[in-house]
Amino acid sequence: MIEKMKKVVILAEAGGKARLLESLRRAGVMHVTDIVRKSQASEDYESKRAEYARVLQILEERRDKKDKAETLISGEDFKRIHQGLKNAVEREAELKDSIIALQNERERILPFGEFDPGELKALAEEGIPLYLYTVGKKELETLRENESISFIPVAYSGKGNAVALLYSPMPREIPAQPFSLPERSLASLDAELLAEREELKEKGNIIRSASRYIASYKACIASWDEKITFERVSASVSGDDIIYLQGYVPEKYEKKFRRFAEDESFAYAISDPEGDDNPPTLVSYKGITRIVKPIFDILGTVPGYTEYDISSYFLVFFSLFFAMIIGDAGYGLVFLILAVIMHVKSKKASDINILLYVLSVVTIIWGALTGTWFGSEAILLKFPFLQRLIIPAVTNFPDVVGVDSTWAQNMLMKFCFILGAVQLGLARVMNIVRKAKEKDLSLVAEAGWFIDVVMLYLMALYLVIGQAVPFGLIIGGIAAGFILVCCFSAQGPGVRFVDGLKASLGGFFTTFLDTISCFSNIMSYIRLFAVGMASLAIAQSFNGMAEGMLSGALIPVGIAIIAVGHLLNLVMGILSVVVHGVRLNLLEFSGALGMEWTGYNYEPFRKMVNDKAAENS
Repeated sequence: MIEKMKKVVILAEAGGKARLLESLRRAGVMHVTDIVRKSQASEDYESKRAEYARVLQILEERRDKKDKAETLISGEDFKRIHQGLKNAVEREAELKDSIIALQNERERILPFGEFDPGELKALAEEGIPLYLYTVGKKELETLRENESISFIPVAYSGKGNAVALLYSPMPREIPAQPFSLPERSLASLDAELLAEREELKEKGNIIRSASRYIASYKACIASWDEKITFERVSASVSGDDIIYLQGYVPEKYEKKFRRFAEDESFAYAISDPEGDDNPPTLVSYKGITRIVKPIFDILGTVPGYTEYDISSYFLVFFSLFFAMIIGDAGYGLVFLILAVIMHVKSKKASDINILLYVLSVVTIIWGALTGTWFGSEAILLKFPFLQRLIIPAVTNFPDVVGVDSTWAQNMLMKFCFILGAVQLGLARVMNIVRKAKEKDLSLVAEAGWFIDVVMLYLMALYLVIGQAVPFGLIIGGIAAGFILVCCFSAQGPGVRFVDGLKASLGGFFTTFLDTISCFSNIMSYIRLFAVGMASLAIAQSFNGMAEGMLSGALIPVGIAIIAVGHLLNLVMGILSVVVHGVRLNLLEFSGALGMEWTGYNYEPFRKMVNDKAAENS
């Protein structure tokens, strides 16, 4: 259920700004609108927060997953630890860059072997400069033939040859690659590399051992988030002598807000949102429907304030779509085992855990009804009691239960179209009920769409599976629904019938396209059949590949093929659920409801951390 909101304005004297904000934050019920996203103070705080967040990210990356130790610290202890960690992180980055540079320099001078650059510099100071070059075989011969050039062959293990010229550099006409003298010897570089690698290891150990402070860092960052929000809200306060803030409060918290404002002696105004207002959305999940909240959170979808809460419908249809796409009772058992392991490990069932229980059970039921256990007909034949669970009209193994395969496939496709008609028809009924309460005459257009859904469903049966249908009734029904939509779609409260009729007829072509879209939406539900059959075919293929290897020395190979094949099929099935199962709910169904998912969450201005955690910032 989407909670009703109240629009509020709270006022205070300019000198009471700090008290207003502190008390408003303690009350924790008002969602402040038009928050200023940037201010100098908030930008400074964000910079500081980023410093802590960077260290936290490194700690989480380096943490030993087996090490569950945690140490909560605050105040000066935390600041001391953070400064040490910050220095260690910065020094570690410097060491990594330095080691790369040293390694590159070592690789550059390694072909020349060990020598002391200081001795070459001493020769230059005594008037005997030395110039090092690498040259090819042809250039080396040229140097030997030129008696005017003094050079010395140099030991060199790289490609080509190395020479040292005395007194003067290489003439331009002879191609050669100059070699700049290093600052240190190879031995010196090796010693420095060893020392820096040891120091890098030491810094790494310091950082890893500090992973026990992750909880303290999270509390610190939460404190900075709270400060940033406070500064943004502070910058949003308007007015001169009298200051005010605007926002929204859930209707269920209206009494609490009034009591707070009166106790603090603040003036306020409360009203219902009007047409141009855009209140935040607060969805209250009742009972089992709360388990779909993690899906909406992952998808980042929030219904608009005036839109529907479809969580209960989403749960029912998504569970069935999940089962049909995965399509295998054996895979359902895998999900069920995973859910039990998660439950035992966490010692309590989270919403995601309960959702996995629901999805796995529904998948097992659907797989049992279709006779699909790891895509294997052999399992059905070996355990006859599983055959008694099969519904012949939807089975994936018609030969086992003695029905025609074409008939069984047609019945399964028909079931998919029934699902589409039911879900899209439900959306139109929901629109009719809402508009009836609002005394909105456009509900007649929704009735027209409902008629079209039913007729187009029959059309799909005729075109796809060749089912005999009253064709004349279908054409007449589609035409009647189309006319109702064309005449009543723009009607509404306060709109004169004639004006609404003109506007509705003006959208004739759009209605025509929407009717075609309605048919394609019903047809799109056949994807449940297609994806489920594809999953079955993949499972059977891997079973077939492994069948000849399940005896003798090849048994481990056969088992590996089955395990890897079914795991791959499971992963692809989960991806298909995201692509197809979610789409049918959030596009086809929601589109018929007129939902655009343009809402934003209700986020009250409130205190998020305790004073102890705030000491860390």
